[in-house]
Amino acid sequence: MWLFLAFLAVPLIEITLFIKIGGAIGLGWTLVTVIITAILGTYFVRSQGVATIGRLQSSFSDMKDPTEPLVHGAMILFAGALLLTPGFFTDFVGFSLMVPQIRTFMFKAMRKRVKVSGFKVHGQPPQGFEQSSDVIEGEFEDLTDTKRPDGPSGWTKH
Repeated sequence: MWLFLAFLAVPLIEITLFIKIGGAIGLGWTLVTVIITAILGTYFVRSQGVATIGRLQSSFSDMKDPTEPLVHGAMILFAGALLLTPGFFTDFVGFSLMVPQIRTFMFKAMRKRVKVSGFKVHGQPPQGFEQSSDVIEGEFEDLTDTKRPDGPSGWTKH
């Protein structure tokens, strides 16, 4: 139901703003404004996206929880889609999501509603255990209890 209301409300808000702003500044300036916001949005998405990817890679290499950089990246991606969509309301929301403090506030608000039980990195030794370079991890199956066939193994032909 909420999604339906959003799909109904956003175009109505955009049409209203286009009529009001277009009437105040004229059609030419309205179109120029929409094009400039799309160009600026592309620039911001690219620059902040690269920075967020750097923070994500850093969290992986430091074995830290990557949740926050992932959520920031998703918000930047969503903001980019909004900024490429022609309209003043979507541009306002998109540019708002480009502000790191707003994204952090939204992340903290979302985090309160989501329960994270833990973060585990597979392939890392337990706390207090230093992994030697001589250790090779693997799986094995003990075959000493299995019955061996009488006669040739099947690998040779007689």
